[in-house]
Amino acid sequence: MVLIVISAVVVGLFLVVEIGLRSLFGFGNPLIYIGDEEIGYLLAPNQRTRRFGNRIEINEYSMRGSSPEKMPAPSGLRVLLLGDSIANGGWWTDQTNTISSLMRRSLASSSNSNYQEVEVLNASANSWGPRNELAYLKKFGDFNAQAVVLIINTDDLFATAPTSLPVGRDRNYPDRKPPLALVEVWQRYILKQKPIPEIQAVQNEPGDRVGINLEAIAKIQALTRQTNSQLLLVMTPLLREIGEPGPRDYEIKARQRLSDFTKAQQITYVDFFADIQFNH
Repeated sequence: MVLIVISAVVVGLFLVVEIGLRSLFGFGNPLIYIGDEEIGYLLAPNQRTRRFGNRIEINEYSMRGSSPEKMPAPSGLRVLLLGDSIANGGWWTDQTNTISSLMRRSLASSSNSNYQEVEVLNASANSWGPRNELAYLKKFGDFNAQAVVLIINTDDLFATAPTSLPVGRDRNYPDRKPPLALVEVWQRYILKQKPIPEIQAVQNEPGDRVGINLEAIAKIQALTRQTNSQLLLVMTPLLREIGEPGPRDYEIKARQRLSDFTKAQQITYVDFFADIQFNH
């Protein structure tokens, strides 16, 4: 009898914890990823979940957001946003508070807006660099957007070639749902991350990596010109660049190369890091 009572208590506690982890934090239903030969990886299409109370929706094009129509409204504005975790927002940003959603509301409410409908499509994934974003644009096109906004940060200038190695092997890029919320907590926060031996070769990519990523941006510009779309390149700072120790010498040089490159290519360029420095 005692064993039955103890067993019932243990099972009851297990169910309470499991249900709590699922309902309060969204564990057990993480976003999953798929590998792609050219893009490297992208969010698996057609997903919906809540993480830490934040609503997340991924459409059939692996974008964060609802499904777009094939063509924008005749009197509408469609913007395609390309980026990494900053654009995506990750678990910590509700669907309504992503950069794309904020842009859409701002553009729609602008007194200078003559558009009856405004769309900002969000094609992004954690740790994407210019070559991932170029590959996405090649595969899916620009969805007939009038403008393409490419958001990068300083690290993206040194981004390596796209690879699918993290998918299913790195805890941050699962390729399947865990059987239990408790299993996800164990795998994500307690179990030690196994190294991926092959990733070292990717990280040690030789050559002028900054130059290679600038070339990828040039190719993105070429694709947008083919469809008569306007390209806007936006540079966001890393947190450590704003305070101490500040940007490193090689990062300053890389950003200067980017600035010179945008002038030569006639790319509209917004550097938020420069604006922050000026205001300080």
